[in-house]
Amino acid sequence: MFSLPEEPGMCLDFLKSGESTERRCDTVESLRTRRCEQTDIINPQSELVFLKNNELSSNPDNVVQLKPQNLLFKLRVGVPQTFSVSFKRAEGYPIDLYYLMDLSFSMRDDLETIKNLGQDILSTLKNVTKKVRIGFGSFVDKVALPYVSQVKDKKNNPCPSRLNTCQPAFSFQNILGLTQDVAEFKARVSNQIISGNLDSPEAGFDAIVQAAVCQGVIGWNNVTRILVYTSDDTFHIAGDGRLAGIFEPHDGKCHLNGSGFYEGTKYGLTFVVSKDYPSVGQLTRVLADNNIQLIFAVTEDSVAAYKSVLGVLKNDSSNVVQLISEAYNNLSSTMLLEHHGAPSGLDVTYRSHCTPGEGDNTPWQRRGECMNIKLNQQVDFTVSLNISTSDGECLKEKKQFFLKLQGISETLKVSVETLCDEGHLGQRCECEQPKDMISADSMDATCRQDNSSLLCSRHGSCECGICVCQGTHRGDFCQCDDNSCARHNNMLCGGNGQCDCGTCKCHTNYTGSACDCSTRTDQCRTAGKLCNGQGTCLCNQCQCNKDLFGMNCSKIANACPKFLACVTCELAIKESDGLKSNCSRPCGSVKPTWVEGPQEFPCREDTISYKVELFPDGNILVLYADLPRSVDKTYVIIGSSVSSIIFISIAVILISRLMLELHYRREYASFLKATETEVWKDTNNPLFQDATTTVMNPIHIQED
Repeated sequence: MFSLPEEPGMCLDFLKSGESTERRCDTVESLRTRRCEQTDIINPQSELVFLKNNELSSNPDNVVQLKPQNLLFKLRVGVPQTFSVSFKRAEGYPIDLYYLMDLSFSMRDDLETIKNLGQDILSTLKNVTKKVRIGFGSFVDKVALPYVSQVKDKKNNPCPSRLNTCQPAFSFQNILGLTQDVAEFKARVSNQIISGNLDSPEAGFDAIVQAAVCQGVIGWNNVTRILVYTSDDTFHIAGDGRLAGIFEPHDGKCHLNGSGFYEGTKYGLTFVVSKDYPSVGQLTRVLADNNIQLIFAVTEDSVAAYKSVLGVLKNDSSNVVQLISEAYNNLSSTMLLEHHGAPSGLDVTYRSHCTPGEGDNTPWQRRGECMNIKLNQQVDFTVSLNISTSDGECLKEKKQFFLKLQGISETLKVSVETLCDEGHLGQRCECEQPKDMISADSMDATCRQDNSSLLCSRHGSCECGICVCQGTHRGDFCQCDDNSCARHNNMLCGGNGQCDCGTCKCHTNYTGSACDCSTRTDQCRTAGKLCNGQGTCLCNQCQCNKDLFGMNCSKIANACPKFLACVTCELAIKESDGLKSNCSRPCGSVKPTWVEGPQEFPCREDTISYKVELFPDGNILVLYADLPRSVDKTYVIIGSSVSSIIFISIAVILISRLMLELHYRREYASFLKATETEVWKDTNNPLFQDATTTVMNPIHIQED
């Protein structure tokens, strides 16, 4: 995967007069050849420090199966470094086994078998270790359609037949935490009643995740952890919850209530189904994070759906003890060494030495693997660490990751630092380190406006303590954006100013946050007065007093109904030739003026029209006149409509009659043409009988 490069170095002095600084960097051997003094060559070496390196031990009081336990690496970029990891499985190492069972109706015979197998399971595992604990949990499916019937009777007794008795369905229940008490295990399992659901897949993944993450409830110890999953059907996966209207993804957290039910309410058995089923990826991560080995014990019909460690159950689960024993032996004889949480840019590779002398020249792999390992057999792995030269970046600070063996609770903690030239900082040591900066963090602090703010306000990158801004951002901390000002009419600062660090600097005669307010008053003036003396001018637009409106506040709101009584009164006086003369009550100080001739004013009532105007001095002018007479178009409309209908009807009849006549003429012409071409002779129809019958009276004939 890689080859060891020649050691690079740097010469502190120029080799020749006039040579560029780049010539200082070369391989150590080349620098020596070019006569750079050894004391002037900078060539830092990687360093390995063992922080904890206890010897392997099978002592029950202090079991050590993995060596070393904690180490620190100071790495040079591009120079791989290796170290050894040893493992030996201790004899009699404790085991926690949690039995997870499908309680859907098709597993009813299996439940009866499991009720009597608790002692057998413990006895079998005690052939391997004397410290065994066993627990029990069960699952069915989410209590929602289309998985479980919501009809009350079927919900309370989901058995296919009323002759059977089933308990209500549930997603998962922890029935018994891990214990060494076989009698308690048998008693709890014996009390279990089968359940049922509507569809074939089960909520097995829900159950596995809860059994893994609810460590306090289940009671997992820091020992070998095994979870046995038994079912006779497939499983629901992420996305299936959408069938029941469940869109919230599974969060991988523990959600058991006080009774050990998943998705149950805090104090009862009412189920609140809110999260989708977990995905296969989530399941894998949860099991790895909690160091749990999973054994699938499924019926032959379901084998194809399970691609992990599995065994084939008999129809009644009678061979489950044998399956657990075989699966445990297979798991314990396989060693997989993997890393978790390695920093970006760090390559971690492995060589496996399963037997002495094996694997020394094999290719480097992404994980260590040994098969068919026996008790007390030691296996070794060579692990290589390398900061990739393609990235060529120093780590800003010490990073940590872990090496873990699958199914083993012990871990190896690895801390990694990169060697950069002293007096320099940065991912590529490109920044000279000022005296007042002790770390990259203190250099980054100069790119923050205050202690709580983001680096370069999240609008730039911090390069050697200086913000390099992106796009339209500027300022010492990229805190200014000349494209973030308020807009008016879809234009920055309304087109009437310039954006300066998020604030509009308006041109002359404009103000406002978006320069959207003009300080001029020319559009508010009429006859030398602002807003007709009836309002104030704001942003070159009149803000009228109460009950007034219009561009210059010259219009009265609801003027037509307000002055209708006044105009009607004046019209009555006019038509009575002055007999009525008291309109002071409806008109007040306003005196309407009659205008000769028909007029089209805005206000109309019956046969008159009128308008109301407000003068700058506050006086109100009311003009009224006759409304122009309009021709009553009702009869015209009715007449034209009836005429149109009659005309169209006659036209349709004539066209129909004409088309029918043409059709008859064509048929008659065709008949005549056919008779001309006939070759038959004229004769009587032999089937025809004349309707007239002549009978001779014989008596009459004799007389003649």
